Amino acid sequence: MSDSLQQRILDAIQNPKNVGEMQNADSVGTVGSADCGDMLRMWVKFREDDAGRKVIDRATFQTFGCETAIAVASVATELIAGKTIEEALSMSGQELAAPLGALPPMKIHCAQLVEGALRSALTPGASAENAPSPALAAPGGVATDGAAKGATLLESFAAPAAPGRKVKVALKPQP
Repeated sequence: MSDSLQQRILDAIQNPKNVGEMQNADSVGTVGSADCGDMLRMWVKFREDDAGRKVIDRATFQTFGCETAIAVASVATELIAGKTIEEALSMSGQELAAPLGALPPMKIHCAQLVEGALRSALTPGASAENAPSPALAAPGGVATDGAAKGATLLESFAAPAAPGRKVKVALKPQP
């Protein structure tokens, strides 16, 4: 990773934007991968703009992920504010991560994780009450409904796996 990219990521995680649960969110999307342990939940609140269009007023997030996932989620929540659902859904993970610069191949999954959570939150029927399509999950991951309405991200991740499938959650100490 270039020093310039590393510095932008460091800046974004030292002062992350829009972190945390949003009370009274209009929509919630969760996506994660038991294979790599990354998981991200995004809350979205809408408003009507001056032209009468339904636009994203605010988005927040929580994640079990690396620094790059935190940085991408932080910049993405800023980028989507004021966009319609269609405009936000048309954005790729690469576009959501663009303010940070080009991500190295080993970190592209971080942008895909954010894109998946956003798609989960914005796709009709994919709120905390309804499971989103598995096609919206990060590569190798599964989209989830948060185990139950109102479940925290940790509770979602710790929810029992499907029969015959085991999931191990290991927390890494921070340096």
